[in-house]
Amino acid sequence: MSALLEARGLRVTFGTTAAVRGTALTVEKGETHCLVGESGCGKSVTALAIMGLLAKGGRREADVLSFAGQDIRNLDEREMSRLRGDRMAMIFQEPMTSLNPAYTVGSQMTEVLRRHRKATRAQAVDRAAELLGRVGITAPGLRLGQYPHQLSGGLRQRVMIAMALMCEPELLIADEPTTALDVTVQAQILRLLAGLQKDLGLGILLITHDLGIVARIADRVSVMYAGEVVESAPTAALFAAPQHPYTRGLLTCVPVPGKVRRDEPLGSIPGVVPRIPPGFTGCAFRDRCGEAHEACAGLIPRQQAAPGHEVLCTLPPGWTARRAA
Repeated sequence: MSALLEARGLRVTFGTTAAVRGTALTVEKGETHCLVGESGCGKSVTALAIMGLLAKGGRREADVLSFAGQDIRNLDEREMSRLRGDRMAMIFQEPMTSLNPAYTVGSQMTEVLRRHRKATRAQAVDRAAELLGRVGITAPGLRLGQYPHQLSGGLRQRVMIAMALMCEPELLIADEPTTALDVTVQAQILRLLAGLQKDLGLGILLITHDLGIVARIADRVSVMYAGEVVESAPTAALFAAPQHPYTRGLLTCVPVPGKVRRDEPLGSIPGVVPRIPPGFTGCAFRDRCGEAHEACAGLIPRQQAAPGHEVLCTLPPGWTARRAA
């Protein structure tokens, strides 16, 4: 049985920059797959490429890009727009800029159902009110008549989630849905997504840089660096035995209560994510890696550290884990 979403060899270029370089990932029905990495590593571009929403000048190519068994690489804009908002939906990173300030919440939500399902206005309003209530917004009838600027950040994010669910999609892509929210609202949003997934059987691709979120809700994790997935594994396996030096670096940046003393400096990875030109060879992390050697400038093998645990590195599987121990 094919995965709900499958991407292999996904490549995105913007002029002289290779933003995504051969990314591979899958999302199964009912699974939460987290895509993690630093800002600028290509996570959001990957999501936009899957949805066919790249900015002008972006070029997408892929060896495989399928949704529910359907090849979506060569769909035209009309065919792709039939999928977007209907069977596959996306929650964007910043709800204030994703919602149109000139239209009420209700008009933006009902448009989705009326376009894809040919519902009447009354049916669409009832569905919108139902979903606002389901995502924890009180007085949904009142909120439908309000404009985005009249809502708090947490309420706007809930509206975006409700809007994405109007047509009961099979796949939900959430691009850092808790960014800029306080920790209480963040926890509420994450519980909400988990509950909706359980009720609706959603496949979720969650993009984040917060490893705490990953540990709480992910079934599988893909670690991205400079446009490539450098490690992919079930969540427990990745946290227990990270294989790529970059993954280990990310984990050392997370303060652990009871283990990190207050007077100790927090972990960090020196340098920044580089801009990669098309045709680049070798490991993009080698200039920041304490384990880099001559072979890192050549072809980098993709290795199996364990069943379902892949790592893109010249180091033998288990070597970094033994060294860390």
